[in-house]
Amino acid sequence: MPRGAPLFRDRREAGERLAPLLRGLRLDRPIVYALLRGGAAVAAPVARALGAPLEPFLVRKLGVPWHEELAFGALAEGAEAPVLNADIVAVSGLAPAEILRVQAAEARELERRRAVYLRDRPRPDPRGRPAILVDDGLATGATARAALRALRAQGAQPLILAVPVAPQDSIDALAAEADRIVCAEVSAIPRGIGGCYDDFHQLTDEEVLALLDAMPGTPDA
Repeated sequence: MPRGAPLFRDRREAGERLAPLLRGLRLDRPIVYALLRGGAAVAAPVARALGAPLEPFLVRKLGVPWHEELAFGALAEGAEAPVLNADIVAVSGLAPAEILRVQAAEARELERRRAVYLRDRPRPDPRGRPAILVDDGLATGATARAALRALRAQGAQPLILAVPVAPQDSIDALAAEADRIVCAEVSAIPRGIGGCYDDFHQLTDEEVLALLDAMPGTPDA
């Protein structure tokens, strides 16, 4: 691969790179959880390779209002409270009222996505089962941290975070949150996660639903 070239053609190729690494763990009855939206396109080939159910997992990043890409925390489905990054909150000087305003807006978006993606579909119980949380890359780790804690609280065991690319410091920062972290390419990301892909378009609701609906039915027993 030429120096500076993207690591992956698209998210599907990234998932295909992850799949054999996860298959080698020989997990019993795993559930694959996709961090939406981008993680769905990575998680689909993983779930297919493992013969596992593919479940959307809803998390919303809480971005600093004047610099929304900078996450001061994240809100995960089923969690009683958001996971906050105290350092970012302190450095940015966010007031409690600003935190609550952002949290309320993202909670509304999380509920909108719940209605779109989950509908009335039954969901497998993760208690005592391996859970593989998949995203399209790991930068600050805010959303992954919130999702891992929510899945841990639901009783998933063991808990595995799987990403195509991440810098070593981000992996180290989340080491205590997961039982194992699987990463296809440990690499610095000077151009962000998007710079690691040739095609990193933002997935639409319709694309995510198509990925979920295309998965074959997987017995939950």
